[in-house]
Amino acid sequence: RDRGGDWSSDVCSSDLAEKAEIENRMQELAREGLRVLCIATKSVPSTSKKNVDSREWTESNLDFLGLVGLYDPPRVETAGAITACKRAGISIHMLTGDHIDTATAIAKEIGLVTDLSFTTSNAKTIVMQGGQFDKLSEAEIDALDTLPLVLARCSPATKVRMVDALHRRQGFCVMTGDGVNDAPALKRADVGIAMGLNGSDVAKDAADMILTNDDFASIVKAVEEGRRLFANIQKFLLHLLISNIAQVLLLLIALAFRDASGASVFPLSPLEILWVNMITSSFLALGLGMEEKTSDIMLRPPHSLRIGVFTRELIVDKMIYGTLMGSLCLAAFVIVVHGAGGGDLGVACNEGYNPSCNVVFRARATVFAVLSFLILVTAWEVKHFSRSLFALDPTKFPGPLGVVKALWYNRFLFWAVAAGFMITFPVVYIPVVNLVVFKHKGITWEWGVVVGCLAVYVAGIEAWKAVKRRLGIFGSKRSSAVDDGGVA
Repeated sequence: RDRGGDWSSDVCSSDLAEKAEIENRMQELAREGLRVLCIATKSVPSTSKKNVDSREWTESNLDFLGLVGLYDPPRVETAGAITACKRAGISIHMLTGDHIDTATAIAKEIGLVTDLSFTTSNAKTIVMQGGQFDKLSEAEIDALDTLPLVLARCSPATKVRMVDALHRRQGFCVMTGDGVNDAPALKRADVGIAMGLNGSDVAKDAADMILTNDDFASIVKAVEEGRRLFANIQKFLLHLLISNIAQVLLLLIALAFRDASGASVFPLSPLEILWVNMITSSFLALGLGMEEKTSDIMLRPPHSLRIGVFTRELIVDKMIYGTLMGSLCLAAFVIVVHGAGGGDLGVACNEGYNPSCNVVFRARATVFAVLSFLILVTAWEVKHFSRSLFALDPTKFPGPLGVVKALWYNRFLFWAVAAGFMITFPVVYIPVVNLVVFKHKGITWEWGVVVGCLAVYVAGIEAWKAVKRRLGIFGSKRSSAVDDGGVA
């Protein structure tokens, strides 16, 4: 857009007053987010053509014609993507060759900075000139409270120094660019992303990835998908580790139960353990790997690469849930053997069935059912580490039937859990198979123990999740903010 307006085309560049007016007008256009070009002309006499090769001579004593303001609007999706990154704990820095006023205006337009940003203690370093940043030593840059969000008039070296500064702060740096000047920074960043449509060949060669649609929002979508996969891996691992911890705890403590011959009585037979691990748990783990993203996936803080998937929350949760599950299985065995069976552990009940093993075989069937049911319900509980099972995604599935819709949404996992519940009964009751293969027998009143253990287990997990949300442990308050319709 030609914003020269009513200016005369024969203003002399040596006129200081006119020069000041031109500069003021240029800054006004820059503050509107325009890239400003100055148009000037010079007549060269035929006798002076020999001097045209001299840039210094050619660019002196020009006659000003006007200013041209070019507006390259940001994509509509950019502002929303910037907001999503901020909520996700991702810091965005804009490095540009534009004038500082143009860069500031664009940064405000996309929400990267606001007027409030310039009222903070580090207001002077929110937006900086590239030359000003280059004059700082590494120690001075590291001493800044925060690195500049906007760097204007950047050279290639300036962009590289920013990437290095982020690395010194233990940041994982993703650089996007399209020009030749971006190539060094693209190469130095942890992940370099070049623009596929308008990017230069040099930038594409230096980058690790090429964005085919040149849309910054696509990068945010990739981060969102990466977080979904990361969360599903954690759910997968948590579910398996809880089961393993429970079984280790149960089998180790149960060594203290000895029969009349002094041999330890196993609360679970080897085939029962294999069935639980290979049949019951496997399909549940596959279903957890197919989970869709939750509404708060972009509200969770980034994880450290040094820690990986084994975060503190996963470690603490697996120990609490695994201990609770193992304790309930042990309690079920004790209730059947010592509560109703008078402590009769029979003789040689690990090898096979004999009349003295009636109590032990019923206790094993009870423990098998308890362990199977707790593992099945765990698959639903770990769909979210802090939200209640009865409010897994209230923004997507509101209302009293929201829990049913949330569980049904992942149909593979739903049917895996349902099949796990149904198949437990044939394993317990099929004649010969139960006695000879699994070394347990059918139960009756013991189902009350199974249901009681299941209720206690769900109540225990829900109580721990409530504590995490209440105290904000492991960032759980961010999820509760979304549950309440707020913004974390």
